[in-house]
Amino acid sequence: MSKIDGNEHTAPWEKAFDSVLTPLEEFIHRQTTSGILLMVCAIAAIILANTHWNESYHHILQSTLTVGLEGFQLSKSLHHWINDGLMVLFFLVVGLELKRELLVGELADPKQALLPIVAAIGGMLAPALIYLAFNPAGHTLDGWGIPMATDIAFALGTLALLGNRAPKSLLMFLVALAIVDDLGAVMVIALFYTETLNFTALGLAAGMIVLLITMNRGGVRTLMPYMLVGLVLWIAMLKSGVHATLAGVMLAFIIPMRPKYDPKRFLSQIHDKVDQIKNAYAREENIIKNDELRARVQALGDGVRLVQAPAQSLEHKLHLPSAYLVIPIFALANAGIPIDWSSLGGIVTHPVSLGVGAGLILGKLIGIAGFTWVAVKLGLSELPQGLNFKHIVGVALMGGIGFTMSIFIAELGFAHHAEDLLMAKTGILFASLIAGVSGFLWLYLTADNKESH
Repeated sequence: MSKIDGNEHTAPWEKAFDSVLTPLEEFIHRQTTSGILLMVCAIAAIILANTHWNESYHHILQSTLTVGLEGFQLSKSLHHWINDGLMVLFFLVVGLELKRELLVGELADPKQALLPIVAAIGGMLAPALIYLAFNPAGHTLDGWGIPMATDIAFALGTLALLGNRAPKSLLMFLVALAIVDDLGAVMVIALFYTETLNFTALGLAAGMIVLLITMNRGGVRTLMPYMLVGLVLWIAMLKSGVHATLAGVMLAFIIPMRPKYDPKRFLSQIHDKVDQIKNAYAREENIIKNDELRARVQALGDGVRLVQAPAQSLEHKLHLPSAYLVIPIFALANAGIPIDWSSLGGIVTHPVSLGVGAGLILGKLIGIAGFTWVAVKLGLSELPQGLNFKHIVGVALMGGIGFTMSIFIAELGFAHHAEDLLMAKTGILFASLIAGVSGFLWLYLTADNKESH
């Protein structure tokens, strides 16, 4: 039941949502909470794949869903709809986060951005090279991109469990590193995991991109036209041979970052709008009965929306469904790895699982920590305030949690090799577990949140 305090109607649960978080704190909170849900769904998928529910689980994923009208239909398995369709929302959010960070965030200042960029590059190169050392030739070579990725939701979730042993500057460093890592993964997918190209569909996609850019340059600030053209772009990408989820990243980079009203103009108008609301309220306090009051409040709300950048508004709207719906469903559909404990020795010695595992655990550690150390020693950058190299080693270990994006790349690289895909997923699963536990224990036992000198 709602409680009325003066003229304020407060429901019991509303107090839990009253605190206002900064954009970074809000982002971290959603990613860490999402990490817990992601873990639950991953465990559920593994249980389903290793019990008598296995057949039903895979039957549901392979069931065909058809969308469209007569003459134009898209028919794909549920598994493909999740990976090619639902995941485009995840990549749209990734693209919006990348754009924000590059323009106004941690990556906007070249000096601040250099260290996480260097660390991320090391965290991509070293794992790929280690994988190639185990798989120098043959079709297993196609999995070299798998250990390059870091799962930001799992990594931030693990780091958050440390409480005040993880300084805020360490969280910020991990966020910036993971965002650059995401950009690298997107580029790898676009350049190296593309099938045979359909140039007609590519031409349509190019036309949609030109149209989107024209809309941006022409001052279109309403989201709906961008989403409709983005849908056509996704269909064109789906038919082109380039992975369809990249449409989300492209759309994100074109959606305007500049609002229709700048804050100065908004402030000049808001006083008049508030006075109008006061005058209407003086005549009738009940907003349900007072048409003028309702209209004035609506006008104020419209002004608030117009002072928000479309990209910022869309990122805010999509964060929750991406974090709490898209990623958990992806985990449920892709983490179902049948584990044959009797043949565990074969899994450990298989070049794909070995390359993926060593790449995620050793490659991320060597790449992130090593490149960071070199950058600092050469005077190219400085460690963020409050951090020392023990913190960097812990984050480097957690960088080996490569769940979501690693599985996604594995699905692309080994789409036609079921055994290698199974080995890759098994390697991702065990390596991510080892990396997460190792990083947590390392920081718990060696690091504190005191400022380093």
